[in-house]
Amino acid sequence: MIKAITCIKRKSGMSVEDFQTYWRTDHAKVVKRLPGLRRYIQSHALLGGYRKGELIYDGIAEIWVDDVAALRAMAGTAAYGAVQTDEENFIDRAKMALILTQEHIIKDGAVPDGALKNIEFVPRKADMEVEAFQTYWRDVHGPIAAEIEVIRRYVQSHTLLGGYRDGKVPAWDGCAITWFDDIAAMRQSAQSAAYDRAREDEPKFLNTENEIDFIISKEHVIIA
Repeated sequence: MIKAITCIKRKSGMSVEDFQTYWRTDHAKVVKRLPGLRRYIQSHALLGGYRKGELIYDGIAEIWVDDVAALRAMAGTAAYGAVQTDEENFIDRAKMALILTQEHIIKDGAVPDGALKNIEFVPRKADMEVEAFQTYWRDVHGPIAAEIEVIRRYVQSHTLLGGYRDGKVPAWDGCAITWFDDIAAMRQSAQSAAYDRAREDEPKFLNTENEIDFIISKEHVIIA
């Protein structure tokens, strides 16, 4: 299967609370009508994350389909058109970003109810070939980060190589997704030697000229 990740920013003037309610209820009903949908998860940014200002995204939507052909077939349906029409009610479509990805499960732990989901939007080093970047991220960096004990689960979502075809530049080279029990556990992770080793390794494959963008979120499973 492949996973489409849509990074979402709400309409100007809409409160975060109203955005989250509409997305979780009204919009979810529209998306569930899409043919070929295998799984669908919304991840909503925590309200506490806005204390210092706006976030890069208000959340991400993840949908799983069998393959790219299934996604193309879906895009030609009336149900897909209805999804796009409904997005106008609560999303700033000009700020949306979509990446098609392949998941790599690095740490396959159980996620407790109410766990926090940290989503990092990953930019590779500018001088690094995509395939070399993906191999390093998965096979070298992944095991290093997985040693952070309080991480419950760790998934890398790598942008499909087709996203780079004909000189295209995807919005992100992937997403690094980790789950924690709570905020205290996230803070604890940053105090560990394993965390320091992971951060020290990042400049070898990531563009670290700026801080890596991220959101801390709660999952809402729409289709399991």
